[in-house]
Amino acid sequence: MNIQYRKLLPEESKMYRTVRLESLQQFPESFGVTYEEALKYEKLKMELDIENQTRERFVIGAFKGHQLIGICTFVKDENDIGHIYQMYVKRKFQGNNIGNGLIHKTIEEAYHQFKDLDIYLEVKKINLSAYSLYKKIGFAEINKPLSYSDDSVIILKLEKKDH
Repeated sequence: MNIQYRKLLPEESKMYRTVRLESLQQFPESFGVTYEEALKYEKLKMELDIENQTRERFVIGAFKGHQLIGICTFVKDENDIGHIYQMYVKRKFQGNNIGNGLIHKTIEEAYHQFKDLDIYLEVKKINLSAYSLYKKIGFAEINKPLSYSDDSVIILKLEKKDH
């Protein structure tokens, strides 16, 4: 399967919205926002970031031809810490290592733009396939801050390697 991984372009923000809403419908237990909540917004925050090509906030897309089949979002916060969010591959394309490609391309792009960066992500405890993928890529569990109250989530940090 020939898949291309790249940052979404401004004119692809509507494609992002479609895939993001689908992810919330298909796997509501895996994300922090619901489909119904997301529908209330004329534009999602990441749609605006894609349209404006915000450096600290971008989405990597997996494309099969011209069809967007997966997304992975990166956000750098004010403390120079990177966060990976919204990793999703359309159901009929799952099981083909596309999620792995999305995460690797997101990490590669983040390190290209921001040289010395710690990268974190969160995964719901029930999402065993995503947890397994993240561990295989090189993420390790960390202790949650005391202020963190969501027991259904595991926090992972990318172990530093040469990227």
